[in-house]
Amino acid sequence: MSGTQSSSEIVHIIGGGLAGSEAAWQVAERGVRVILHEMRPTRMTEAHHTNGLAELVCSNSFRSDDAVNNAVGLLHAEMRRLNSLIMRAADANQVPAGGALAVDRDGFSAAVTKALHDHALIEIERGEIAGLPPSDWTNVIVATGPLTSAALANAIGELTDEDALAFFDAIAPIVHKDTIDMSLAWFQSRYDKAGPGGSGADYINCPMTEEQYSAFIDALVAGEKTEFHEWEANTPYFDGCLPIEVMAARGRETLRHGPMKPVGLTDPHNPTVKPYAIVQLRQDNKLGTLYNMVGFQTKLKYGAQQRIFRTIPGLEKAEFARLGGLHRNTFLNSPKLLDSQLRLRAQPRLRFAGQMTGCEGYVESASIGLIAGLYAAADARTQPLAGPPPPTTALGALLGHITGGHIETIELGSRSFQPMNINFGLFAPLAVSPTKRPDGTRLRGNEKALAKRQAISARALTDLDRWIADNLHIAAAA
Repeated sequence: MSGTQSSSEIVHIIGGGLAGSEAAWQVAERGVRVILHEMRPTRMTEAHHTNGLAELVCSNSFRSDDAVNNAVGLLHAEMRRLNSLIMRAADANQVPAGGALAVDRDGFSAAVTKALHDHALIEIERGEIAGLPPSDWTNVIVATGPLTSAALANAIGELTDEDALAFFDAIAPIVHKDTIDMSLAWFQSRYDKAGPGGSGADYINCPMTEEQYSAFIDALVAGEKTEFHEWEANTPYFDGCLPIEVMAARGRETLRHGPMKPVGLTDPHNPTVKPYAIVQLRQDNKLGTLYNMVGFQTKLKYGAQQRIFRTIPGLEKAEFARLGGLHRNTFLNSPKLLDSQLRLRAQPRLRFAGQMTGCEGYVESASIGLIAGLYAAADARTQPLAGPPPPTTALGALLGHITGGHIETIELGSRSFQPMNINFGLFAPLAVSPTKRPDGTRLRGNEKALAKRQAISARALTDLDRWIADNLHIAAAA
């Protein structure tokens, strides 16, 4: 536990997803009591299936774990330095996934649930907070995620006089591995890349000829799809998680340049013939019995999914542990509604965290929960932070996007704020970009971009370590 003095104030955290769970852990680890409110199982959502905290409802991947060359991998590293519960549980429950950090979703949720349940300063209360929290809750984190209950969402809307923005997020199907025909499919990571816990042969690959691909695209476009409710009709998708049939409708070659690209892979059953397209499946549980279809989030109806996906070579007899689905995500117009500490300007006792603030992705959501937890604990202990994480760090860059982005357009009345994954475009620029190799010769082509990313990552970890030492009085975790 960090710090030397405990606090009698209670921080109420609404929502037991990744952001709420991380926030609860960070607050309690700093000596402050937490009541974590989770409405499941009293009230379930359209997408959740269990009562566990931090349940993963979409992919089981936390994406790249490369902290040197990839922005999300850098975010992983920064969170580990801040003793993140989400990262600790992910690392303990990883499954092979090439260069990505993927987890056994049940083991991951169980680990988070147990850690919070066993913490002496955390109390978990099951039941819905229907409307604004009671007025005597003076330090609140709202981390209800993209599936915020209607009662709470409406109350927030009335308080802010601001309609919530929304988009749709789709879920990919999961296949039983023993129903995949491995006489047609094969194991291989793209470019044989081995990641955490992986071997370089971590994905199951299903090849398609040009004729098979063309028929598949026709079927996707024509397949019967989930109908929208009237109130959902004009809700935009988030481009980072488009349903596969929406991608197919944008152009016949879109999928071949996206999740079905055939590069970096060789079919050992027919090595002299290059597949026209390839479907990849990624391990979804530690036992290796379940594989999810990478990039195949969908709003096709269940019957259409089974019929169309069984036309993929190797999946003709596939049995599905879970079919794809669709749910509605909501998020705030955060740059207008929230201050730099994630507090609601209209009622500062309420602090927001996670995906509803306008970040996208598991790790990003958890990281904003982490920051919200640090701020809430500092308020409870009356030991304010000297400032936010530097904009040179992944944490600071993401926070800056949420609380400081799009100011000019918002002042002009535009509602252009959209969810964002962490990416190097959000970071403060380097004072001087590298131009030479260690031997003094000049960098060329892609080497410049690679060296720039590596310099941004190295700067980020140095600056974060300094910020941790100055603000939290703890040593950065390795």
